[in-house]
Amino acid sequence: MNRPTIADLSKAAGVSLSTVNRLLHGTTSVRQETIDRILDAADAIGFYGLGSLRARKRENLPHRKLGFLMQQSHRPLYQMWAEGITDAANRYADAVIATNVQFEDDLSPEAVAANLVKMGEDADGLAIITADHPLVSQAIDELRARGVPVVAYVTDLSAASRAGFVGTDNWKAGRTAAWFISQTATEPGKVVPLIGSNRYQCQDISDASFRSYMREHASDFQVADTILTHEEPENAYSIFRGLIDKEPELRGLFVNGGGISGVLRAMRELPVERQRNIRIICRDIGPEARKGLTEGLITAALCHSIENMPRQLIEVMLHLVEHRNTASIEQRIVPFEIVTPESIWT
Repeated sequence: MNRPTIADLSKAAGVSLSTVNRLLHGTTSVRQETIDRILDAADAIGFYGLGSLRARKRENLPHRKLGFLMQQSHRPLYQMWAEGITDAANRYADAVIATNVQFEDDLSPEAVAANLVKMGEDADGLAIITADHPLVSQAIDELRARGVPVVAYVTDLSAASRAGFVGTDNWKAGRTAAWFISQTATEPGKVVPLIGSNRYQCQDISDASFRSYMREHASDFQVADTILTHEEPENAYSIFRGLIDKEPELRGLFVNGGGISGVLRAMRELPVERQRNIRIICRDIGPEARKGLTEGLITAALCHSIENMPRQLIEVMLHLVEHRNTASIEQRIVPFEIVTPESIWT
């Protein structure tokens, strides 16, 4: 049987011979839908130049530079999120994306704002996870004026110039955490919410909705004042150890931010009988949280999807790069995942 020719490919794809030649030789651009049609036909007939056609398709795609400013390089959760973003960018079929993922260990607004502006010097678009602060807003304003859209990721920002937000429904997350504690606690008692910082909107909203649910549906529980961990495991450990000693009727802990490893360390120091009376809900699915779930120390983790969130973020950023002058803010709410000791994957 003779090897399929360019003419055979042209006929199978329903395009002109010149169109196939233009694609093979890269002399002029060809529409993406036409390229896909030619590729499908080449695959179907066993065309010898399929590899070259795929290479031409990649060359014909738009090339974009996207920057991602994360926090706390020492936290496995942020490393997982960064890997998810890189993987989603590599898998994206309709553009060639060069990713620049950086971690800011100095959480001061001055450091975050300076790093963001610097990254914007060589990026078509940026995404950032950070606490809300006027200095960060000013940096976003400056980047918007330069034509670089900035998307808030995981936690929203008050900056009017931000181009978009990709995250979960934090109001529902807080109420879901309250539902778990109120429905699974052995008896009513003290419940304590922990947050990393009041300037993380995602945490502040979840904290408010947690209290809202407890007021409406679990008034026999006593909800304590929210305690700050400053995203540090050692702080969370000390706080939880103090609560254990002072609150014999402690029934629930909502770890709404960083610090779950410190909480779990304190939990492991307790007798099994005491452990069974305390329900822990967290918003983390890093290695420590996974271990806590498998041990039965965490009742549920309400976490961001490692696969879906980055994919949605890439789509939003590319759309905003193509529509830089739009005045509207694009918002993409991604359902959070609920993981329990019985559903944790290994």
